[in-house]
Amino acid sequence: MSQILSQLPRQVLAQQQRLTPQLIQAMDILQLPAMALESRLSAELDSNPALELAPPEDDGPDTGADGGTAVARAASDAATREAGGATNASDFERLDSLVREYDFDEDFEVRSSRSRARIEEEGDQKLDAMANAAARTQTLHEHLLGQWAMLDDLDERARLLGARIIEALTDAGRLEIPLEQIGQEMQPPPTDAERSAALARVQLLEPAGVGARSLQECLLLQLEALPGDHVLAMRIVEEHFDDLQRNRLPQIARALGIEVGDVKAAIAALGRLSLNPGSDIASDAAPTVMPDVIVEYDARQDRYDVRLARGNLREVRISPEFREALERARNDPGAREFIKDKIARANAIIDAVRYRRERLLDVARAVVEAQRDFLDHGEQHLKVLRMSDLAQRFGCDPSTISRTVDEKWMQTPRGIFPLRRFFTGGTENEEGEALGWDSIKARVQEIVDREDKNAPLSDDEIVAALRGAGIDIKRRTVAKYRAQLNIPVARQRRKF
Repeated sequence: MSQILSQLPRQVLAQQQRLTPQLIQAMDILQLPAMALESRLSAELDSNPALELAPPEDDGPDTGADGGTAVARAASDAATREAGGATNASDFERLDSLVREYDFDEDFEVRSSRSRARIEEEGDQKLDAMANAAARTQTLHEHLLGQWAMLDDLDERARLLGARIIEALTDAGRLEIPLEQIGQEMQPPPTDAERSAALARVQLLEPAGVGARSLQECLLLQLEALPGDHVLAMRIVEEHFDDLQRNRLPQIARALGIEVGDVKAAIAALGRLSLNPGSDIASDAAPTVMPDVIVEYDARQDRYDVRLARGNLREVRISPEFREALERARNDPGAREFIKDKIARANAIIDAVRYRRERLLDVARAVVEAQRDFLDHGEQHLKVLRMSDLAQRFGCDPSTISRTVDEKWMQTPRGIFPLRRFFTGGTENEEGEALGWDSIKARVQEIVDREDKNAPLSDDEIVAALRGAGIDIKRRTVAKYRAQLNIPVARQRRKF
């Protein structure tokens, strides 16, 4: 039987879902946190003369779902219709269904030209931001090189070799590469004695402990710099460091022929030392966190009210002057096409921001509803909440919920938390109540905090304590949580 392959053209009717540029832009804006949204809107305002900030009288109330007013929204929709386009609400319903098939991470290029209306309305905000920006933190290497340059008893060769050692230090102040590799490019290469002498001078710089090649050497350098007599503590660190790390104080006392109390008194000075002295100089500044959602307790209604933070309510609209320009350009096809394009782009931004606000507020309210016990009673009462649960509730894909909460922060009466913090898996107790994994970790921490430090609990005993509270988990799970909480093993927690 022969088969004939035909290459004749034919028409096929099929339906295919496509993401428009507007929907891709909406997905991008959906996952922006408050500060990034501010920057994005500023860029859009700079690049699109049809877009402007709504004046204060048009700003939406703080508690609104989208922060916009009916007047501003109606004006925007009217401009879009006049420009030849229409706002299609079903497009944003398509976004939830299409996101199941695609994973978009689209970057949008914006131009940096600054419109006259933007300058007149907001003034020079960039200069204000520069004037109020925090100064750059001095790095450890800059700090040490500044001290090194002040030393006037070094020859040029020693000065260069010391600078090479400083440049090789980690941010914690540790020298982790072999000393013999330092200064190999110098001619002639430095001798071991020269390297050792340069390192010894570097180790005299502040903060004490920099230039150490191990934790043991770091502690010895700091003890040597401390005022007072710390001979016994230095001997313990130098000769019995392994026993010290394992909290074997009785063994140290027997080896030195002294009492355990003398050992405890000697090593008390270690509590004043730093394991990473360089980090005290080069510590990173805490990142600025702007809450996207604010939760407040209403005592009269015994409920938690959820609203969007002000940074999420920045209202933009289509410029009235641009709408008038569109009317005046009826007889100029070129100008009219330019204005229609700018208005369509502006309206796409307005719709995307509105969609983000509505979705973020819906998700935040659902989170507060599910985690009411956490807000009332604290960490141990964090419930199981999965993104798939909210996705089913809102009829969307879990990735849409993920984008909505991505890098977003919620300010609550118990502090500021990332929204992702409230999504957790878990297990059930004997009463069938769902408990989140973070809730169980908090209970492990509480059990350890309350234990008798003279006889700390083993992991098996912690498991038994949890079972007494109706929580049945494995020993290896307790060990994992203990490690995540930076809780040492029982032997190292013992106090003598």
